[in-house]
Amino acid sequence: MKIKGKTKLIGIFGDPVAQTLSPAMQNAAFESLGMDFVYVPFHVRPAELKAAVEAIRALGMPGVNITIPHKEKVIELLDGLDEDARAVGAVNTVVNREGKLTGYNTDGEGFLRSLAEDTGFNPQGKKIIILGAGGAARGILASVLNKKNKKNKKNKKPARVIVANRTFERAEGLVKEFNEKFKDLQVEAVELDEEALGPLLKEADLLVNATSIGMEGGQGGQGGHGPLSFIIEKLPGSAVVSDIVYKPIVTELIREAEQKGLTTHRGLGMLVGQGALSFELWTGQKAPVHVMRQAAFEALELQ
Repeated sequence: MKIKGKTKLIGIFGDPVAQTLSPAMQNAAFESLGMDFVYVPFHVRPAELKAAVEAIRALGMPGVNITIPHKEKVIELLDGLDEDARAVGAVNTVVNREGKLTGYNTDGEGFLRSLAEDTGFNPQGKKIIILGAGGAARGILASVLNKKNKKNKKNKKPARVIVANRTFERAEGLVKEFNEKFKDLQVEAVELDEEALGPLLKEADLLVNATSIGMEGGQGGQGGHGPLSFIIEKLPGSAVVSDIVYKPIVTELIREAEQKGLTTHRGLGMLVGQGALSFELWTGQKAPVHVMRQAAFEALELQ
């Protein structure tokens, strides 16, 4: 990589940020297209966020990614929000246009793009179950409910969407918030246990694990997925199973789904999908998704 006087700087703000795969993914994309950009991780503590955002303008940066714990707090420091970011209530991408900073959330749309590319799944008219009620679930839910047909601007709504969470009150709060924003389709909340969720799984077209269950070093880990152990056996053979956890690359949920012969979508796909959309917002060019996927995979194997 050659840094020149005209090299444009893009980065990611987070705390912590050392584990991010984004620099490997984005720099591979810039290099493959011969673009004079460099992507750098910045460890930004909460007390430093305002100064860091001001630096985007001061340094003439085309933009940055935003990760934990700044996705909500950064909103008050920006000049405007895109529709998806407003619906989610969180920002993962900032674009600098002549000093005006606009916040976007590419998580949900990146998920749907990757899901379509990997499995051909279209949410229109489908029954979807989302496990979890945190930030990832919010992004996916907003994108599913807000998905539009670009040709005629009509919403491509699923037939039914259910949010299941171990803490029912959190799922209930999320569902209430989104039902107020999207009144033409009422989302339902259930508790993430076999009694409540079991009967609903039998009719699911898509199951999304948007929890950390199965994450390496977290609950479930590589030795089991705890509260998810009953799920795969109840899904129909036509269901698609998606797990946003990308470390390990193949979670136990995905492994069991593949053993049953179900179509699966791995977590690395969502990571690459959201990164590709960020790339396109900053550069105005189509992202080399295959290059980004390979770079992310190789970086993950080295961790």
